Order: sequence, then C-alpha cells, then structure tokens
Amino acid sequence: MSTFRRLLRFIAPFRWWVLLAVSLGFATIGSSVGLMATSAYIISKAALHPDISVLQVPIVGVRFFGIARGIFRYTERLVSHQVTFRLLAELRAWFFSALEPLAPARLQQFRSGDLLARIVADIESLEHFYVRVIAPPLVAVLVAVLMWVLMAHYALPLAIVTVLFLAAAAIGIPLLTRSLGRGVSRSAVETRAELNVGLVDSVQGVADVLISGQENTRRTTLARLSQKLTALQNRLAVANGLNAALMGLLTNWATLAVLLIAIPLVSRGELDGVFLAVIALAVIAAFEAVTPLPETFTNLEGSLAAADRLFQVVDTEPQVVDPPAPSPQPESFGLEVRDLRFSYRPDDPPALDGIDFSLPEGGRLAIVGSSGAGKSTLVNLLLRFWAYRHGEILLGGHDLRRYRADDVRRMVSVVSQHTHLFNATIAENLRLSRPDATDADLIAAAEQAQIHTFIQSLPQGYSTFIGEQGLRLSGGERQRLAIARALLKNAPILILDEATSNLDPLVEREIMATIHRLMRGRTTLMITHRLVGLDAMDEILVLSRGKIAERGTHASLMAENGIYRNLWDLQHQVDLLDAGALPIALTDGI
Repeated sequence: MSTFRRLLRFIAPFRWWVLLAVSLGFATIGSSVGLMATSAYIISKAALHPDISVLQVPIVGVRFFGIARGIFRYTERLVSHQVTFRLLAELRAWFFSALEPLAPARLQQFRSGDLLARIVADIESLEHFYVRVIAPPLVAVLVAVLMWVLMAHYALPLAIVTVLFLAAAAIGIPLLTRSLGRGVSRSAVETRAELNVGLVDSVQGVADVLISGQENTRRTTLARLSQKLTALQNRLAVANGLNAALMGLLTNWATLAVLLIAIPLVSRGELDGVFLAVIALAVIAAFEAVTPLPETFTNLEGSLAAADRLFQVVDTEPQVVDPPAPSPQPESFGLEVRDLRFSYRPDDPPALDGIDFSLPEGGRLAIVGSSGAGKSTLVNLLLRFWAYRHGEILLGGHDLRRYRADDVRRMVSVVSQHTHLFNATIAENLRLSRPDATDADLIAAAEQAQIHTFIQSLPQGYSTFIGEQGLRLSGGERQRLAIARALLKNAPILILDEATSNLDPLVEREIMATIHRLMRGRTTLMITHRLVGLDAMDEILVLSRGKIAERGTHASLMAENGIYRNLWDLQHQVDLLDAGALPIALTDGI
C-alpha cells in the first residue's frame, strides 16, 4: 500500500470532521467571491444614480457576506486544527504502540536521536499533510465549480477562461515549482533528522567530547548540517516566493482575459456594463482558493518523506510475537531451562549453547562469568525481549513462548546494573512498578530497601525531583531505589542483573544485605560477575562462551580450584588492592 493511502487511513475516523472543514473552507471563499461581487455591483450601479430601493438587497448582501466570511474562516480554522491535533495525538499513540513491541531487540538498529526525530519532528511534519495537503485541493475544486456556474450565467466563454486560468494556477504552477525544487523537502526532512541525531549524541556525550578535545570537531559537524538545512530551507523559501509571484501574475492575466471577453459583449449589448466590475472582482476573489496549492505539493513531498521514516520503523517485524492462545497464569513460579541455544544473528557464534538448569519456586540460582559469557542474553530471553528457537524455557511447567510478553514481565521484577530513573519525583519513579500504590505502600517498600530515612531527610521527601537518570542520587541510593521499586511490584520472580556492579565494596555489601531480604520467598535468578554474597545461593552456574563450564554451590566450586575459584581469588585480590590492604611486596608482584 502506498504511503499516501496509508496516511489517508488515519483520516477515516475523522472523515466527517474533515468534510466539515472542507465545507467551511468553501463557504469562506464563496463568501469572499460574494462580497467582492456584490460590492462591485453596488459601486457600479450607484454610479447610475438609481432609486435607493434598487440597492437595498445588494447592501444586505455585502453585510451578510462580510460577516459570514469572518465567521466561516474562524470556524474552519477551529475545526481543521482541532482535527489535525487529534490526528497527531492518534499518530503519536499509534507510533508508540508500534514501537513498544520492537524494544529492545529491533530498536538497536536505530540511534536514539533518530528515533527522537521520528517521534517528534516527523509526526509534527504530518500536520501539514492534513491541513495543507488534503483540504485545499478539495476547496479549490468546489470553488472552480462555483465560478463555472457564476460565469456561465453571464457567458460560457467567461466560464471556460476562468476555469482554465484556475486550473493553470492549481496544476501548472505547482508542477513547475516542484520540478525546480525536486527532492528539496525530502532532503530537508532527512537533514533535519541527521542534525537531531548529532545534537542528541553531542549532548549525551558532552563530557567525553570535552575530555577528548573533540568539541571543535563536533561543532564543525553540527554547523555543517545546520548550514545544509538552512540552504534547503532557503531553496524552499525561494520556491514559495516564486509561487506567490506566479500566482499574482496569473490572477492579473485571468482578470485581463475575462475583461477582454466581456467588454465586446457589453459593446454588443449582450451583457450589462454594470457586471464588468462584478466579473473582474469575482475572478480575483476566486484565486484565493488556488493560492495555497503550490505549497501543497511542497508539503506533500515533506509529509511523505516523514511518513516513510515512520513506516520504516512500524513495518519492522518484531522479534517477539505473542501467541494467539496464550497460556493461563501458572500455578507455580519455578523455572526450567532445557538445552537452550541462541544466536543473535544466523551467522553469529552461539551466545548460549546447550544451557540446562532447574530453579524451583522460591529457589536461588546464580549465573556468573566474565563479560560476553552469555549472562545478559539469558536475561533477555527470560524477559521475552528476544525469541529463542532451540530448546525450552518452562515457567510453571509451560513453555515461555506460550505466554504473552506483558504477562511474563508482570510476573518478574528486575534490579539491573543500569536501572532507568526518570527526571521525576522519587514517588513517581517508585510508582512506575505499581501506579496504584498508596503513600503507605511507598514508605513500606522504601523502609525494606533501607532508603526511607534518606528520603525523609530530603527537603521535599518523596516529592523530591531526582534529575535526569537520577543523577542527584549516589550509585548506592539509585540501587536502593531500584530495590524499593522491585519490592513495591512484589512479583514472584526476581532477576538481579549485575545489581551491584560499579559500586564500591562497602556499599556493595550493604546493598547485598538489602537484596537478600528482597529475595525472601521469591524465585531468584542472580546474574553477576561480582562473586559477592553467593554463599547464600542454592546453586551457581559458571558460564564460559555460552556454555556451562561449572556448576555447584559456593563451597563445592571453591573446593574444585576451577574457573570459579580463579575468578574469586582474582576478584578478592583486586578488592584488597582497592582497599589498600595488600602488602607492598604483593602489590609489586601484581
């Protein structure tokens, strides 16, 4: 289906409002024609000094058309913009609904600045499609019919000439200016998106840019894109100026043409001379309907370019698709993984290769290994962010693929290394996991996460704004807030994904003590490369290159002197070195 037709489908629920806006637009132009024609008739007739009663009806007509034009124009603007804003709201909701199933697997091919440009700038560009692309041609057609009827009343040649000039203005000028500026609107949309990407990347990485001394390079790149966009916008402005000039020229030529036809008719007595001014001014007023049309073609190209960028994302096939007949709520919340194999792309080596484990309800399982061992991949599969095709993951005895993705995520709480905190209040961030939570619920969760006292010490308590990404909080405070959010959700399955990474050893141990309270009564899967507090786990799996290299309890793995023991010894030495506790001789050896 073409992009144009797909855009028209969004109008279907508002088609009667669109027709009302078109009707009001036609009524506005029709009132302008009526106002100019009746005014010209009054002036011409008054020059002949007729009885005042002859002018009474035209005088009333002038008052009517003058008032009606203002009312119709205001109402048309009100209706058309109301429809447009509702359509844009629908488009934003539609785009986000289509975007959500693609996260995070399919969105990795798009940069954050590019997605922002699509969501904000491209959708706003479609405002022109509904206001300046759809309605004006329909209004112009109706006005052309009106002028045909009006001019044919006086003489058929007048009608033919008027409609021909209107058609030349409506079709000829847009085609001419479009050929002169072909592709400019599309290039402007693409350049604007590229500039947005560059700006977002520069703002997000401003610290690293400054540290690397690349601020001049970034500034030059952004300036180049800005200059390119300005040049394209200037070309569009030149095209619009040419449109206006040609439209004025055609208006004058049309007026001259109808006068050249009408004057001989008056000389031969076939037309009352009073109507010469009526015909001329009516033609001038009618061109108001075709004046926006050259800009319509420019806006159409830009709108189609913006829509193509939106449909490019929407048409992406989701990595995970919900089953048509999902499984019911499980009776238990144990996990079982059988011969699980997964690669992100067909040609990639397996990220997981033959993973097997059983985690009963209420059990605790830790999966450890170095970066790239496959730990995060397993989390992505458990949360149904990616779809596996080889092996099984059973939740409560049912294959995970038989559940809807939203149902799985409602049963799981996640405390990750990089928990996203919004630029909102502490209370709003906590309620992300449970929007209907009361203030008492927030306090209870914060107390269990041992952060309530800290929150109460803040000037605004739970109403304190924590800044972008929670940057007003320390790393430990952010993790405690993430734990409180998980406690508030109270899901039966808990996944700890590097929950204590990037914390200093003292804070890490404090957070681990809080996490152990969070694990009580929950089926817990801990993903970590930090071997801290694992003696409380029922079983530990050691991953290496996507395979289980070792498995057992902390004590048994320490006794084996294998990968786990080597990792623990190395980490223990590094922690002692960070704490300044190693002898000088030992540190020199390291």
